[in-house]
Amino acid sequence: MAPNPSDGRRLPVYLLLDCSTSMTGEPIAAIEMGLCALLDDLRNDPQALETVWLSVITFASGADVVVELTPVEDFQPPELSAYGVTALGEAIRLLGDRIAEEVRVTGPNRKGDWKPLVFVLTDGEPTDDWQSAVDDFRLRGQATVVACGAGSAINEETLRRLGDTVVRLKDARPGTLGAFMRWVSSSVTTASQVLGARAAAGPRLPEPPEGGGIQIVL
Repeated sequence: MAPNPSDGRRLPVYLLLDCSTSMTGEPIAAIEMGLCALLDDLRNDPQALETVWLSVITFASGADVVVELTPVEDFQPPELSAYGVTALGEAIRLLGDRIAEEVRVTGPNRKGDWKPLVFVLTDGEPTDDWQSAVDDFRLRGQATVVACGAGSAINEETLRRLGDTVVRLKDARPGTLGAFMRWVSSSVTTASQVLGARAAAGPRLPEPPEGGGIQIVL
């Protein structure tokens, strides 16, 4: 049974996007277009419009919150730029801090938010001390994490350590990234529609589109 929008509970969705040098040009442009399409899809879904809040965190040589957790109706897709290396560990630490600050917990007079859903997209191996950050984040159980690796430069074991679910993209070309962002949109919409029934087990992700170069491996 879908939650009553009037209860004020939110589904926080965090997008952690690799903006290192390898994403320069068409890949970063495809992600920007995908964010616009994601927003359109969510605004056209009444349940998502009522429950989903979005945040974007980018990581390259450092990590930055480019959009704080914002309701779908107020979300403005950011302009992205690619530079530097792949500070995944810093991004995960920042994510943990933001969840602790932004996500509402259950109190005497209100229900807390639904468990956050996190999509991490990267096309390369981390270049910082990421293992301890990831292990600490996973130990705290702050969110359901979908770890997405584009191309062959990212090690699947890295993705498995990071994510509850692992998704492989055959490459970081615009067509593949566009298909991935459409799948993210479908995943968020599905999650918003089944809140409550599977809250403890995590969301059930839809199957990727055939021919899109996307594969769920875990």
